[in-house]
Amino acid sequence: MNLDHLRYFVALSRTENYTQTAKLLHITQPSLTKAIHSLENELNLPLFKRIGRNVELTPAGKLFANGVESSLITLDKSIADIKSFNQQKAVIRVASLRTLSIKWLPDMAQRFLQATQNSAIRFQFNTDTGLSPDILNGLRTKQYDVAFCSKLDNYSDLDFFPVAEQTMVCITPTDHALANRSSINLTETLAYPQITFSERSGLHPIMTKLFNDCGGQPISAYSVEEDQAIAGLVANGFGIAVVPNMSILQTMPVKIIPLSFPNWQRILYMAALKTATPQPAVNQFINFVRTQSKQLSVNNI
Repeated sequence: MNLDHLRYFVALSRTENYTQTAKLLHITQPSLTKAIHSLENELNLPLFKRIGRNVELTPAGKLFANGVESSLITLDKSIADIKSFNQQKAVIRVASLRTLSIKWLPDMAQRFLQATQNSAIRFQFNTDTGLSPDILNGLRTKQYDVAFCSKLDNYSDLDFFPVAEQTMVCITPTDHALANRSSINLTETLAYPQITFSERSGLHPIMTKLFNDCGGQPISAYSVEEDQAIAGLVANGFGIAVVPNMSILQTMPVKIIPLSFPNWQRILYMAALKTATPQPAVNQFINFVRTQSKQLSVNNI
């Protein structure tokens, strides 16, 4: 039984007028008449009787219309459901440090989408609190599928893969006494008040060790968790700081001074649960990042 003919029948049962129904269906009246006659011949029953220029359903037609309309509603819902299911996107939930979220991660995600050409994949980007411990804990509790942050101790259940590298630099306000330096020893920064990393930051223990190696700890004017916030304070004259070299510094009113000593790099990692079985799209993305990061991105984040 032709599905279009059934739809024509239901439409005619509502309007009870061939001309009006043909216009609504955007077909010719002879085509509509032929479809209805085809149905009646197949059923061997008259479905309509003429009343002047209009028609009305026969008793058999009324019974058939109730069943057909209900069936078409169910069929249309099933078609809509399967189309919706087909259009559902695989969501990759990513959490990262804000440093990586400005340039590096959006670029990596976009290149992945272009490489896969899979329109059914969608990213959900998060920065959580912006701190590595919180991001990794979110990964542990399966709030995220993949994380990009520092590698920390006591996370043996996570797999870490290096993806980017940053060198350390000293940043000062543009009118600071050190602003004319082309390079600087970390020891030389000890004489000036600094914006330092708070204990919540993954960089805090690293900076503590670096300064210990240079003979002392800095005078901490302010203690902040994130490197971008530190850069903002330096730009507004609250002190100097030693931070990872990040692309956002190029857009700020600060002087960027390379460190001559110590020579240290900050490695940033992709993290994923060792025991998890990720959905195919997540696994594709992880493998793509691994391939793309065989050569670490240095200071390009």
